[in-house]
Amino acid sequence: MAKIKFGKWLGGGLGWALGGPLGGVLGFALGSAFDAASVTVQTNGQTTFSSGGHAPEVGDFAASLLVLSAAVMKSDGKMLKSELDYVKKFLVQQFGEDHAQQQMLMLKEILKQEIPLQQVCYQIKQYMPVAQRLQIIHYLFGISKADGHVHELELQTIETIANYLSVNTADFNSLKAMYFRDVNSDYKILEIEPNVSDEEVKKAYRRMAVKYHPDKVISLGEEVQKAAKEKFQKMQNAYENIKKQRGFS
Repeated sequence: MAKIKFGKWLGGGLGWALGGPLGGVLGFALGSAFDAASVTVQTNGQTTFSSGGHAPEVGDFAASLLVLSAAVMKSDGKMLKSELDYVKKFLVQQFGEDHAQQQMLMLKEILKQEIPLQQVCYQIKQYMPVAQRLQIIHYLFGISKADGHVHELELQTIETIANYLSVNTADFNSLKAMYFRDVNSDYKILEIEPNVSDEEVKKAYRRMAVKYHPDKVISLGEEVQKAAKEKFQKMQNAYENIKKQRGFS
């Protein structure tokens, strides 16, 4: 039984992310370039990670995001620079230039793998609160739209991920409408039909304001919270558009 050292990764402890199928993907990608997190390689060929625990941490969210980003980027068989730049920008803002460089190397290794998407998502769902799962879907839509075009295969993958993460249809359509606009997008964002009453619009806004409040992801770091604020602002904009259209205050 041998122990191999890897560097501190993703700006925090990986917790539950280092076990199960997610840990398998990450363990393969870590390689020998890092030297802080401990891994035990057993003689039977199995690998177990020394990190434990159950409560999601910053690293867990970022690890999940990295693996799911790779799954979306692989969907159409193209590795676009715009998508890589989108991911790198987030990582730099969240963890700093040095860690981001390491993480981008990780991402490139993950992109070479076949990702057991269903198993990975089930593991994430088991430990990650709904608010954080919604933030992941919002982020993945951003990747898909990074080059300004709609990629149908990527959208299908995001929908599959959302289903595996038990994100309901209304929440999925609300997040999608923030990136892909049509005549009813503002109503979709608020998860209501265009024929509802003004009072129902107001109730929907209050409900969505609670669901999308940035404080729900405050533990995940400044950049994640910034992204949550952008999502919250899009929801507020949708409400203001409907108010203007209907003429109520």
